[in-house]
Amino acid sequence: MQHLAHKQRWKVALFAAAAFIVGLTLWYSSTIARTLRHEEQHKVELWSEAIVQRAELVRYTDRLFDSLRVEERTKADLLFSAYEIFEQLGTDAKTDVTMIMNVIQANRTIPLLVTGPDREIQWTANLPPHVATDSLAQDSLIAVLSERGAVIDIGAGRTYIYYDESKRFRELQAVMADLIYSFISQTVINSASIPVLLVDSTHTRILRAERIAASDLRDTTALIAAFSKANPSIPLDLPSAGRQYIMYDESLVLKQLRYFPVIQLLIIGGFLLFAYLIFSTFRRAEQNRVWVGMAKETAHQLGTPLSALLAWVHVLEEQGLDPKVIVELNKDLDRLQTVTDRFSKIGSEPELHAGDLGEFVRSSMGYMQPRMPRRVIFELDIAPKVSAKFSPSLYGWVLENLVKNAVDAMAGEGTLKLHLHVDGSNATLDISDSGKGIPKAHHRSVFEPGYTTKKRGWGLGLSLVKRIVEHYHGGKIFVLRSEEDSGTTFRVTLPLES
Repeated sequence: MQHLAHKQRWKVALFAAAAFIVGLTLWYSSTIARTLRHEEQHKVELWSEAIVQRAELVRYTDRLFDSLRVEERTKADLLFSAYEIFEQLGTDAKTDVTMIMNVIQANRTIPLLVTGPDREIQWTANLPPHVATDSLAQDSLIAVLSERGAVIDIGAGRTYIYYDESKRFRELQAVMADLIYSFISQTVINSASIPVLLVDSTHTRILRAERIAASDLRDTTALIAAFSKANPSIPLDLPSAGRQYIMYDESLVLKQLRYFPVIQLLIIGGFLLFAYLIFSTFRRAEQNRVWVGMAKETAHQLGTPLSALLAWVHVLEEQGLDPKVIVELNKDLDRLQTVTDRFSKIGSEPELHAGDLGEFVRSSMGYMQPRMPRRVIFELDIAPKVSAKFSPSLYGWVLENLVKNAVDAMAGEGTLKLHLHVDGSNATLDISDSGKGIPKAHHRSVFEPGYTTKKRGWGLGLSLVKRIVEHYHGGKIFVLRSEEDSGTTFRVTLPLES
């Protein structure tokens, strides 16, 4: 008993140490993860502020471009007015048109084509090089501008001026498009190594994605919902794009750091468990070999004096000893023969024979009952014809151990009940005593080698009983119920003969 208590304390101590190591590892990794998360959140805050500032810069640039567009349009309107005035006053020699000509000649940006009434080209300005020298290209441009309505009739059909957007307009549009694209690519997508989504104002369509697996992009609804739970989205108002939102999640490194210790501990735990099972199997195999060797040596040692005792009984019988004494001596010799047979069968697969288990229990108790203290009251409730396969010598060993343990638990005084009945496909034997009972915490450990409440003994009886019942007979044995000072009931089940 002291050995098992010492073993149990070591188990508790080792479990507590393992739990402490696991808890310390998880706490330390969790602390690192929280620190990195705070740093990552701080970086994201700085990053989001930079996004907002750059978005404001883009909006400011867009407003500046709008003012330049208005300025260009004002210049274009002034130029067309100058052409119209020049057309009206150009034939009057008394009128000074120098200032008007200066306005016309100051145009350096707006592409113009001036034609007569028959649409022949009279003058061009600010055309692209490939159009300025190609009459066919000029005719195509006139057709395009006519469809667009970019033509002014001056002098009631005498002069037509065709105009296009200025080169500066086109450059401004290209620059603005490049600026927005650069903003999205370099600022929004440069997300400090964290997964980022750019979604529309309804949070239903993904416009851009970065550091996200293609498989995750298949279910956009779930992805957007997950990002919404992770962090608040950042609103963006971009020119010509309207309201958009930036959504972000934790970095992959942070997620891996959070789950890596758990995975590592599981792998280490699995490896240690596997190693323990292997070494435990080897240890049990070695113990079994020792047990078998000791048992067979015991049977061998008992064989010689047993043979001598049998010879002496024959001598006594021939000398006319009381027949009753001879009968009792033969019973004890049969018991010794049975014990020897039990030890000799340990380590080898016993032969199971079908028989009436109830009759065998009655016969075994008929031998043991007269040899038990007189103050122990035996109550047998044996069902008739309970047929099962069992080894008489080994099953008798089970009965003997359980009955002797029950008598010892009652200190030689009390009631011992044996109830054999059929329960489904099993033959069930309940052995109940009125002894001191077993604490609930020890219901399983009673079958472990070394468990005993006696001052003398090795605590091997119930361990052998469990091996005989479960390993050799395919049955089960367990403590059905037990309370301190209220007795104990062991249940033994064997499969019925099919």
